[in-house]
Order: sequence, then structure tokens, then C-alpha cells
Amino acid sequence: MRRGWRLTVWTALLAMWAALWLSPAAAQRTSAVEDELRAAADAAIASLRRGPADIRLRDQAVLHLPAGYAFIGPIQARRLQHAMGNSAGSELEGMVVDATQPLYGWFITIDFDLSGYVRDDEAKSWKPDDLLASLREGTAEGNKDRRSRGISELEIVGWVQRPAYDARTHRLVWSAEVREKAAPPGDRSVNYNTYALGRDGYFALNLVTDLNLIDSLKPRASELLASLAYQPGKRYEDFNATTDRVAEFGLAALVAGTAAKKLGLFAVIGVLLAKFWKIGALVVAAVGAGALKLLRRNA
Repeated sequence: MRRGWRLTVWTALLAMWAALWLSPAAAQRTSAVEDELRAAADAAIASLRRGPADIRLRDQAVLHLPAGYAFIGPIQARRLQHAMGNSAGSELEGMVVDATQPLYGWFITIDFDLSGYVRDDEAKSWKPDDLLASLREGTAEGNKDRRSRGISELEIVGWVQRPAYDARTHRLVWSAEVREKAAPPGDRSVNYNTYALGRDGYFALNLVTDLNLIDSLKPRASELLASLAYQPGKRYEDFNATTDRVAEFGLAALVAGTAAKKLGLFAVIGVLLAKFWKIGALVVAAVGAGALKLLRRNA
């Protein structure tokens, strides 16, 4: 890899990190954090597995990675996400990036939640406006934590794509426009969320990018979602009502917490924020526009 490209990647990641942690206390941070970010990016890029390739995801599924994409394994992906200021637990199975320009402009995280079988019958009657209200409520709760950490608060502007569930393939897609409250009106970003339901839980593929790029990148997210195939016995239709565990929440919880509210406020924060990157990837998305501008200047 050319040294100039590595510097470009590092510069972009450092811009993200700086925006994430910009506060009066940030000036006191040492260069060790920056060094870790550089090292994490270097390790992630060095570990790339380029498509076409079959990527095994636990004992659950196989990602038939198409040509033009590259996969970052769970160890390197978790290290990179942590260095960027995101929460990255054992659910993170890896990241997908562009094979020729890794970490340039977008990335997709792949998580698996061993939640149990998620019932999808409520998708027949859900109301997008109610889901959006719940998403905003969950984001407002998350802002309490952000304020305590000196990080800019977020707000949900509206749907980029209304929740759409395909009962035949058991795939869910939704996307919301996000901005920092203190940011200029044009600085808006997006998480484009796609889910594949299975017998034991679900895979979540989350595209993080700038709002201006989302139309051109939607096909990538759809292509990767379609490339994920559950192993026989792990498919949604393999569910056994006698023996299998059923998730404590329904399909709406994967969008905005409508069903998770029945579990109480803790469930809304824990399930929807921690596991679905409300405080993690949404933070990166919120500063993505600035990082992208910097990237273009250095490309």
C-alpha cells in the first residue's frame, strides 16, 4: 500500500476522533490515543480479505463477499471501532469496506445478536410516524450520556428510507437522517440499517456514510445484505416453537424501540443504543461529512 494512501486514511480517522472527543478536556489527551488510532487503521487495512470470498460468520451464516469489497475481521474491526470512540463488543463480526479504497467515505459494520427468534407479525400494522417518534425519543435519552461526556448532541431529522420489511426473505431495511444539533444545516449524515433475521437472532449490517453519498451507496448495502446466507438449520423458517427461544422484543424494536418500550427504559437504551450503535456508529456518521471533505482535499 502506498504511504500517501495510509496517511489519507489516518488523517480521516483522526478527524473523526477529534470531532468525537472535542471538548475542553480534549486538549489534555496524549498522543497515545492518536497512535492507537493509526495502529488500528494500519492493522485493519493489513488484514483485508478481498472478494470474491466466502466469509464464515460464527456457526450462523456465510457472507458471499462479492468482488470489489474487502472484509476486516472481528479482532481488527473491534480494535478500530474502539479507537474511533465507538462501543464494539462481541456482537461485532467484522466490517466491509471498498477493496480499492478502504475506509474511504463509508464502511459497513456486521453485528450478530443472539437474541432469539424475532417475531415479525407486527410489521403488518406498524406506523412509520410512530416509529420515528420512538427513534427520536431514544436519541434524546442517548443525548444525556453524550452531554455528560462532552460530546455534541444528536437529533433525528427524518427518514431517509421508511422501514420496509420483506416477509418472504425476512429482511428489514430502514434509514434515518442524523445531524449534530450544533452543526450547520447542511452537515447531515446517515446510518443505513439492514437486517437479516434468523432462527437464533439476527445479523445487522449498518452502512455509515455521509448523506450526500447515500443514494449511490444504497445498492452496495442491498448487495451485501443479499449476499448473506444463513446455514441450513439456522434460517428463520427453521424455527421450532417447541424448543427455540423467542426474543423479548418484536421487529419494531429493531427500528426504534416501539416494542422495546414494553421492557422499560433500560431496554430502549440498552437494546437500541448500545447494540444498534446509537452512541457508536451514529457518532461517526455525524462527523462523517467533515472527514469526507478532508479526505477529498488529500486524495
